[in-house]
Amino acid sequence: MSVGSDIPRVDGLDKLRGSTTYIDDLVIPGVLHGGTIRGPIARGKIRRIHFDPAINWNEFVVVDHRDIPGPNEIAMIENDWRALAAGDVRHKHEPIVLIAHRSIRKLREALRAVRVEIEPRPAVFNPRGALTPELIQHGDDNVFKRIDIHKGDPAAVFKQAPHVVEGEYHTGSQEHLYLETQGMLAYRQDGRLVVRGSMQCPYFVVNALTHLFQKTADEVRVIQSPTGGAFGGKEDYPSLLAVHAALLAEKAGAPVKIIYDRREDMAASTKRHPGYVRHRTAVDNDGRLMAMEIDVVLDAGAYVTLSPVVLSRGCIHAAGPYYCENVHIHGEARLTNSPPYGAFRGFGAPQTQFAVERHMDVIAERLGIQPAELRRRNLLRDGQTTATGQVFRDGTDLVGILDRALELTAYDEKRKQHAAHNRAHPYLRRGVGLACFFHGAGFTGSGETDLASEVWVDGLPDGRIEVLTAQTEMGQGAATILAQIVADRLGLDMSQVSVATPDTARVPNSGPTVASRTSMVIGKLLQQASDDLVSRINPTGSTTGKAVRDAIRAWHVANPGKKLRGRAKYHQPPTINWDEEQYRGDAYAAYAWATHAAEVEVDLRTYVTRVTDYVALQEVGKVINPTLATGQIQGGVAQGIGWALSEEVVLEDGVMANSQMSNYAIPVAGDLPPIRVYFEEQPTPYGPRGAKGIGELPMDGPAPAVINAVCAALGTSINAIPLTPERLMEHLEGDDDG
Repeated sequence: MSVGSDIPRVDGLDKLRGSTTYIDDLVIPGVLHGGTIRGPIARGKIRRIHFDPAINWNEFVVVDHRDIPGPNEIAMIENDWRALAAGDVRHKHEPIVLIAHRSIRKLREALRAVRVEIEPRPAVFNPRGALTPELIQHGDDNVFKRIDIHKGDPAAVFKQAPHVVEGEYHTGSQEHLYLETQGMLAYRQDGRLVVRGSMQCPYFVVNALTHLFQKTADEVRVIQSPTGGAFGGKEDYPSLLAVHAALLAEKAGAPVKIIYDRREDMAASTKRHPGYVRHRTAVDNDGRLMAMEIDVVLDAGAYVTLSPVVLSRGCIHAAGPYYCENVHIHGEARLTNSPPYGAFRGFGAPQTQFAVERHMDVIAERLGIQPAELRRRNLLRDGQTTATGQVFRDGTDLVGILDRALELTAYDEKRKQHAAHNRAHPYLRRGVGLACFFHGAGFTGSGETDLASEVWVDGLPDGRIEVLTAQTEMGQGAATILAQIVADRLGLDMSQVSVATPDTARVPNSGPTVASRTSMVIGKLLQQASDDLVSRINPTGSTTGKAVRDAIRAWHVANPGKKLRGRAKYHQPPTINWDEEQYRGDAYAAYAWATHAAEVEVDLRTYVTRVTDYVALQEVGKVINPTLATGQIQGGVAQGIGWALSEEVVLEDGVMANSQMSNYAIPVAGDLPPIRVYFEEQPTPYGPRGAKGIGELPMDGPAPAVINAVCAALGTSINAIPLTPERLMEHLEGDDDG
């Protein structure tokens, strides 16, 4: 059986050898290099664009909004994101003019020789700040999206609750910092507009191109090139960059490649939404949750882009994996004059689960209950319901997961050791912190039904299998996992299964590679497509192994030149019910669950926090590939630790001022502890062999686990991240002054 085995990555050897061809490695005869002229301030009216007469502009291809053949907008949830600014700018670095030339040197000179003159207008940088009429740029109040989740009657409960605990929590932005920067190549081939590039969602790019160029899908072809990391950052932004490359290529009549350098990528591209979450919680004397009021505000930046789905997931996860009969969650995504914030691993859930997990520790402190015990009393049990009213019935023992994590951590013993150490040591403080959390797999509610994803499994004349989906490999192991699922279903060796390059001229629209949906949703469809293939060749005989290969060969002999294809299309299971209007019901077909524990040491001389040990226990259904799954967890934990302690996006005029790797501090190997990964398996009927989504779950827990540990070590309450040494020093000095 392939599923459950440590199959080596199918793309691993080429990457190890350095022979993988990324978009910037492609050599195209006659290619032009493109660049972008951007707005110099956060908001204002464009008065004039000055082109230095010392440059011979006849050598260049120059594009502005007047060269756009269709609507000047990027097709997304709402089509408000402009391809090129026309008349005004709504954020610094907003693209205004595109330039291309055969020489990269001359292109760089030309980019420096253009000056945009803008009349400033008042800008919004604080999503919670007061609004005056001149600051309103969307609707009546700059709110892009509102969500309300209601359960029970919280207001009535608060009137008679024994204890009411309030808290406010803030999470900063975060830069994706994928290894490979954004890059796109556009050209014409066989009468079609072709775009190749580093991306997660080929059909998103198709939608953007057909909308802006007013073309049919048949007139556009999008091909994913090997992608060196994404983490959500290549879900939305590639649509904008693809349009830019295509506009230049269409006007030039020649191939155009745009590759961002690191500074431009960090300054201009989307990032994690900054979040502000306020909790008001009623609890009884035993610490049981009676009512929760949660207000969520996300800084969305200047355009809607993907903020509605980020807010949606954040709100659905805001109450944590706990049972409470009375809940009201109100969420808003608000405009600011920053570059649009977009998708990032976990999209919304890390922000709100940081808040709820910090708040659980605050409640525990207030009531004099141990943090682990407070969680034990409130974790969901079978038959209880989430904040949206979804019945918890997947059989997972959340209390058992918590208790096993405590055992693996030696939690009680560590707390005693730390207390003794902290009393004796002059400047080192130690602590251990917990986070219990969950993450829904797939699109929310009816989202998967709306996508109507389709996959194909082809039987080739030599008996091998080709898997055709739009799912992209971006370092997470998707190509390996999908091949394993099909090989397992058909009883074949992995060498007999290949995964096609995501190319919209060849693969069906199986939806985007986002939302922890690849293994569970697409993997399940591939099982069904494999069954469909078998039914076409050998409906009564053996359905696995050599018999399948022989039957495929025989079919092709009998049907020369024809295509043998198994198909599957997503249909929502009848057990899943969701009310989009009321935001009630089954938000996700399945959730993955986890308890993480972090141990820290804080140096009061330098205010540096060091994570010294980390236990990550998660239930993700059937683990398809243990090594790849472990890598996903360890990578997510590393990103979460960085977000918690060091990755500060410094904003000036609404944009990232520290847009270089020398002053944006991600954790390196020496900054990370041993990350001890453990799995529980509670298979779900909605995934292949019971697999659930895994990619985003490990982003949700590290930040609260680490900050809870810091608070335990120092005997204080810290409610904002990143907790850099400077911020910790200010916090402690403020406490001392206090």
